[in-house]
Amino acid sequence: QVQLVESGGGLVQAGGSLRLSCAASGSIFSASTMGWYRRAPGKQRELVASITRDGSTNYADSVKGRFTVSRDNAKNTVYLQMNSLTPDDTAVYYCNALYKGYMTYWGQGTQVTVSS
Repeated sequence: QVQLVESGGGLVQAGGSLRLSCAASGSIFSASTMGWYRRAPGKQRELVASITRDGSTNYADSVKGRFTVSRDNAKNTVYLQMNSLTPDDTAVYYCNALYKGYMTYWGQGTQVTVSS
């Protein structure tokens, strides 16, 4: 059984920063590609950033240069450092684990609200 628990969301003013964390239970974390997705009101869920088990990262164009994804395999935790936040970043952020290329797990989501 794999469980992903996000934390760190909240309300922040434009230009501010937040750091999201996702703690994973189970034994697959170090072998999984971990991703952060978000769903804004009225929009489809989109990939924000991902990091492979080897540390290769990928970012949506809209967050490049502002967000940084990282992982600590010893703590089974993935992070998303978000800087220079704008109201367009307001969304529910979800943690995802992709194992063996097809087994996928989701967290419950954490709300990020950026006020102007």
